[in-house]
Amino acid sequence: ANKGGNNKEKVVVQGRSVPLNSRRNEVSEEDKVAKESIYREGLVLNEATSSTNLRHDDRAIRQSKHLDDEYAKCCRPREPFVLLKRCRLLVAVAVDMNLTKGQDFNQKERATAMVESNDSIPLDAEKIYLGGKEHHVRTRCGSVSVIVYGDQDKPALITYPDLALNYMSCFQGLFFCPEAASLLLHNFCIYHISPPGHELGAAQICPSTSPYSADDLADQILESKRGLILENLFRLGAVMCMGVTAGAYILTLFAIKYRERVLGLILVSPLCRAPSWTEWFYNKVMSNLLYFYGMCGLLKEILLQRYFSKEVRGNAEVPESDIVQACRRLLDERYGSNVMRFLQAINRRPDLTSGLKRLRCRTLIFVGDSSPFHSEALYMTSKLDRRFSALVEVQACGSMVTEEQPHAMLIPMEYFFMRYGLYRPCHLSDSPRSPLSPSCISPELLSPESMGLKLKPIKTRVSL
Repeated sequence: ANKGGNNKEKVVVQGRSVPLNSRRNEVSEEDKVAKESIYREGLVLNEATSSTNLRHDDRAIRQSKHLDDEYAKCCRPREPFVLLKRCRLLVAVAVDMNLTKGQDFNQKERATAMVESNDSIPLDAEKIYLGGKEHHVRTRCGSVSVIVYGDQDKPALITYPDLALNYMSCFQGLFFCPEAASLLLHNFCIYHISPPGHELGAAQICPSTSPYSADDLADQILESKRGLILENLFRLGAVMCMGVTAGAYILTLFAIKYRERVLGLILVSPLCRAPSWTEWFYNKVMSNLLYFYGMCGLLKEILLQRYFSKEVRGNAEVPESDIVQACRRLLDERYGSNVMRFLQAINRRPDLTSGLKRLRCRTLIFVGDSSPFHSEALYMTSKLDRRFSALVEVQACGSMVTEEQPHAMLIPMEYFFMRYGLYRPCHLSDSPRSPLSPSCISPELLSPESMGLKLKPIKTRVSL
């Protein structure tokens, strides 16, 4: 916290300065509980040139009396860098799960020592290394990037991102949520598959390369799986799939074509029909912008409207949230021609309605009520077998629930995984929010207000 008058004080949170004021009387009871939990350990985020250093600072305790609603709001659960305890938990999960086979023992020992140490922990705000390794698998449609996290002896969870995104910009919020990380990494080995030309540091695809279709991308997943099996990086058996919007469509198509290979589907703002006239028009506008101007400012605005709700995109009075700013920076790294190939494949996608009834795997669907694909998710839910599907509608959220409201996914996923006999490890669960955690706490203490939580309500339609 900078010294000075109340109207000039700032606290650096996740690489940005947040103004403070002294309107102490306006702080709600929920925010007081949240602030007490934050400052009980006396933590602040120290801004650095290449990484974010978490350290103890007594000044943070002295400044806590000046915090107001604005700072409490910026410390909402979807920004997990606030609590050192949570960051330590993530590193502990990575160490405990032995994320990569043949991992150097000294590296693991250093990571364990870092968790147990009281010294500062340097963390890169954009890239936290948890033992993942990138593999490039050659397929009929070209090379595909697969990031592998976890023990390959565990069941596989495949992720597939939306248009112009990769695992870093589409699933980072969910996997940086400590409770979700412990649930997923404890039960699965994660395989982040990126569309061609969408991986981190991707080169421009040669213009002479033949365009691919949605069927080609679905087949590419199977070819990637076979290639990883040959390298002893993939366990034989059915897989769990998680996709967002365009990625959800590709994984649904994969599940329809290869039903025996899919254990379950977790779909976020999914598509299943051919493009409507409105979507087709927007896609054609984006294709023309990509062809003539590349990843220009107007195109990024259209994509951000596709991903996020207006609450986090900001306006003239309210600045953009951190997740939107981070996504905007990551979009700058994409080549327009690579994005256009994926967009054209999605814009020519066939209708999957007739194949949905043939699905026998369980399906969990999330959608934000501000998503432009909200009606698509409702339509898809109505066509699925009600015995094996469930819908969760997240209020005040856009299409990317994984980034905007990742905590809203936790409890539905836990109940979903219960059907497969999968649970969150008890020794990593320090939150009574988990329905699977044994607890002797009285029910009245489990209300969000008592726990210092500010959870937005969700509407559910469950038919399991």
